[in-house]
Amino acid sequence: MTAAAPRVADGDPERDEVLRLRAEVRALRARVRAHPLISQAQGMLQERYALPDADSAFTLMRMTSQRFNIKMRTLAGALVTTPRPDERAALWFPRRVRRPEPALGFMEQEPPGGRSRGAVLGAVLTRTLTVVGADMGNVQTVDRVNGGLRIERHTGLTEEFLDFFAHVEEEGTSCGKAAREVAQVTVRDVEEDPVFTEPARAAILAAGSRACHSVPLTASSGACVGMVSAHVDHPLPELRTVQLKTLDALGAQAGRWLAWHERTVVGDALEYLHALGRRERAAARRART
Repeated sequence: MTAAAPRVADGDPERDEVLRLRAEVRALRARVRAHPLISQAQGMLQERYALPDADSAFTLMRMTSQRFNIKMRTLAGALVTTPRPDERAALWFPRRVRRPEPALGFMEQEPPGGRSRGAVLGAVLTRTLTVVGADMGNVQTVDRVNGGLRIERHTGLTEEFLDFFAHVEEEGTSCGKAAREVAQVTVRDVEEDPVFTEPARAAILAAGSRACHSVPLTASSGACVGMVSAHVDHPLPELRTVQLKTLDALGAQAGRWLAWHERTVVGDALEYLHALGRRERAAARRART
């Protein structure tokens, strides 16, 4: 582990600078992890629409990402895992049925600009921490490219924790077990629970977590599409029935919304990208004639 940052008072410029630098490092690491996937998506677009170079493909992806308020990595993942469209057809998904946006009872107010994926995941995490009585936690979503879970939102966790658990499989962690069984999992004492591999146990303890609770986010089909986990710095007593029911409802609402977002918002983004690509290809053909 790296040495701990010096302790400074709230509002101190030194503390603000440390936080800023840590955020920059996290963003850089995220870009490095996403780069191969984005490069793969660029190559697919360049070949599919006869674009002149990878930069042209990146420009179309950036325009789409900004228009639909979705991350480049999410867009790239959808591109490389969605069956190829008929390039001669105007629509990528000609038979797609649009569904209304599911209700979200855990969001206290409508965020400015509407419900973005980030705002919904942030609200899921905040509500879970409140119900469990925790101040550390993270939200993961299913990695449609590599399988497993990857962290998208977090609070109160160390850089080392975020690096170690950036992507997890079904074995060796409580969140992996909850995803595999599609059921809530409580670890009352991290030091003793056999669910963890020893490296995972050490990483969690080093972050100051002594217990955790994971809640699967489930689509209407029952499939796990994400996970929210709360961490506390002390052994966790058994959650009450009312807490478990509240978290079940939260997981179902959030999961249905994520599935809707994938079908609708991400689907709209792919349609837009398809239209841009067809337009660029047509313009290039006209220029050659």
